[in-house]
Formats: sequence, C-alpha cells, structure tokens
Amino acid sequence: MIKIMNLGQVPDDQIFARNFYEADVSGTVSEIIKQVRTSGDQALREYCDKFDGGAPENLEVTQEEFDQAINSLEPEFVSILRNAAANIEAFHRKQMRFGFVMNRGDGAVLGQRVMPLEKVGLYVPGGTASYPSSVLMNCIPAKIAGCQEIVIVTPAHAGKVAPQILAAAKIGGAHRVFKVGGAQAVAALAYGTETIPAVDKIVGPGNSFVAEAKRQVFGAVAIDMIAGPSEILVLADSSADPEFVAADMLSQAEHDKNASAVLVTDCPELAEATAREIEKQLPLLPRCEIAAASIESNGKIIVTDDMYKAVEAANRIAPEHLEVYTVDPFKYLHLIKNAGSVFLGRNCPEAVGDYFAGCNHTLPTGGTARFSSPLSVDDFIKKSQYIYYTDRALREDGYSVALFAEKEGLTGHARSVTRRLEKGE
Repeated sequence: MIKIMNLGQVPDDQIFARNFYEADVSGTVSEIIKQVRTSGDQALREYCDKFDGGAPENLEVTQEEFDQAINSLEPEFVSILRNAAANIEAFHRKQMRFGFVMNRGDGAVLGQRVMPLEKVGLYVPGGTASYPSSVLMNCIPAKIAGCQEIVIVTPAHAGKVAPQILAAAKIGGAHRVFKVGGAQAVAALAYGTETIPAVDKIVGPGNSFVAEAKRQVFGAVAIDMIAGPSEILVLADSSADPEFVAADMLSQAEHDKNASAVLVTDCPELAEATAREIEKQLPLLPRCEIAAASIESNGKIIVTDDMYKAVEAANRIAPEHLEVYTVDPFKYLHLIKNAGSVFLGRNCPEAVGDYFAGCNHTLPTGGTARFSSPLSVDDFIKKSQYIYYTDRALREDGYSVALFAEKEGLTGHARSVTRRLEKGE
C-alpha cells in the first residue's frame, strides 16, 4: 500500500531514492573495463556468452539485419516511429547554436566557433524491455548537431537486436549498431576494440552497471550524465481525476523496482482516492511485480497546506518528470525552477513526452535537475574560441596584460607581451 503523509513528515532527500542504486558494483565494473581494454573483441564475446545467451556471429548489425527488422514490423508502427522522429527533429532544431565574430574596432577580432563532436556513442537499454524511443531521443540531436559517426551499442538476445530498436536506429540516423550491452559496451566505446570505434562522448541511460561504467570512463571520454532510476512527481489539486493520477504514477513505477512515483497535493480526498486507484490498477499491469515493488519501496503521497507549498516542495526535490495537474497549470509554470521536464494539464501524461511530442526524454534524475538539463543538441557540440590582435591592438592592451600577469607572479607571461612591445618601438 502506498504511504500517505504530510509534507513535514518526510525529509526532501527521502522523497526520491537519492542513492541511485543500492548495490556497489564498482569492483565488478572496474574488472569488466580492464578486460575489455586488454582483450578487446574477445572480452566482448565472452561477456555476450555470459550475460546475453551467446555471442553473435558478427558484433556489428548488417544491412540485411536492418532491412529484415523494418520489414518484420507493422507498417503502422514504422509510420509512428517516423512521425515521432519528425516531432523530435522539429523541437531539437530550435536548439541549434551558431558561432559569432566580435570586431572590437581597435584591431582585435574575437570569435567563437560551434562544432559537432566527431564520434558519439549511444547506449540503448535492452534488458527487461527494449526502448526504440531512446534511440530516437539520442540519435536525432546528434544528427542535427552534425556528428560524423553515430554509434549505437545495445544488448542482443541470442545474437539478435530487437527489430524496433534497429528500425528506430535507421530512422533516427545512426551510422552503426553493435550487439553489445552492459558495462562492457561502455568500455568498448570509451577505449575502442578491433570492431567498435572509440568515441568522443557516451550518452544514454542504463542499469547500475552501465551507470557505474560511465562514471569510471569519464575523463577518457565525455558522458552526458549518470542516470538513476526513473522518477515522477505529480502536483495535483482537487480538480484532478484520481484514476489519471494513479495511472501516471504507475507509468513510472513499471520501469524499475527502484523507480519513484510521488503525488504532492493540497487535497486529502484526492490523496485517499489516488491510493485506492493505485491498488486497483496495479494488478492490471503486465509488469505488475516491478511496479508493486517500486510503489512499496519508493511510492509516496504527500499532503500540503496549499499548492504553493506543493510547488516549493517540488523545487526542493527537483524531479525528473513533473506533472502539473491543476485547473490552471500555467499559473504555476513560472514558479517551477527545478525539473527535468514539465507536463502541464490533465491531457498531458508523462508518456506523451516519452514517445511523441518532441521534447527529449533523457532527463536528469536524483535531484540533479537543480543544475543539469535534458539531453539536447548542446550535448553533441563543442565550442572553440579564437583571438586575433593587430600591432595596434597589442600596443593598446599590452601594458594591462603584462601588469596583470606580474600581479599573478607569472613573469614569463608578462615578458611574452613586453618583448613584442619593446621590439616594435
């Protein structure tokens, strides 16, 4: 049974599970990374045998496998994938950045260049469920950024990748797909093997082993974030339908036993009705066991004095997904400071954003929405700056530069300027 409590009864850091994963897998992951760095493809094949029911004949997906995958799917679903991809692309094209040039007028020219990362690796989960939506959400921003090589790694079962994953990869613009998952796939992307290329950045969610592997390879390669279990927080007033609120909470609970689903409301009657609805709807889910474990461990219904206090609580918690299910959701939008993605109104369940609307669904978890952002085109670019000085510009600024350097005790820096000034006199 889900717990109902007043806001003052629960500390912020206990509303969601801040320790992403309970088990310490760092030692196991460290050994996997070591083996992949040492033995390359051989290690990958051994881990495929161990974890995925056998190593595939070819680690890389062939063109024939892509074609078979798309042909095996219902045309209606392929059409939905294409429409979702179009929505995602339209949204993410608005995020494109461009460089600039600043001519100061005294002979100095400064500028910034925006360039795509050359190679990026996308991790796509394939454990208890397959997620073609994650393929689209990761591929399309990378494609828009202009990355030259977009590489996907994903677990295969008996040597085969789920056809919906391959179809989404084709539609999303991936260049290569490899049948490897887990920490070993992250290691392969970070350091390269005979078959899998080393990349500049790894993005995408995964289980505790994937998250820990991303943590350990950071520095050798960039990463997007350390993603924890999924979270949803629903802000709801008395106008909310408890049947819908319960369904939305369960939509996240079914992800993972460690997922968190929380309702914050100023209406005690809604709290009670939602709790009853959760019990009623749970048995109807095919992933009932997972959802029930999530609700039992991390589910909560919190009652506040008013909706403004509910919004304050949401900002302190900084959830991954935040639904505002009130009479006038836009009334509270400007007050929401910390959330990965915000879903407004009775007709906008979180699933709309997961699959189709166009916003990205790779979001900060564990309270990190306080300082980080959803995956975007920005994750697949880098910026470089440049400076050009004429003789006149250096003479105007040189004394200031040299004095600044001397104040920091860096005489060599100062002399690199003064020698030019002296020689030009």
